[in-house]
Amino acid sequence: MRLEIRTHARTELVDVTAQVSQAVIASGVSEGIAVVFCPHTTAGVIINEHADPDVAEDILGWLGRTVPRSAEWRHTVEGNADAHVKATLVGSSVTVPVSDGRLSLGTWQGVFFCEFDGPRSRHVEVRVLE
Repeated sequence: MRLEIRTHARTELVDVTAQVSQAVIASGVSEGIAVVFCPHTTAGVIINEHADPDVAEDILGWLGRTVPRSAEWRHTVEGNADAHVKATLVGSSVTVPVSDGRLSLGTWQGVFFCEFDGPRSRHVEVRVLE
């Protein structure tokens, strides 16, 4: 299943847990795994705390300080070299167990789409396997 995502800032973490949960329910799979894959080279997917929005801001802040946009990059045509590095650091997919037809995330965990070169229209692919 393809989930459409519209981002509104250059860097942003978008909580897609509800959409991924809906994809799991729609699949009809009771026991298995859900794979969430980001097919973009300047974006990624992570699992982290979604109860406190400050966690997402802390993640984006650390990535911004660690991989600054203003560094001396060789890939300068699009001005997004930092976004490529950030996407590499966070990764392009996550795998979540499915039990009783639901995502088996921890109490505070959520699935986030990580935008590093927005705002844009993006998508992720969700596959639910038995």
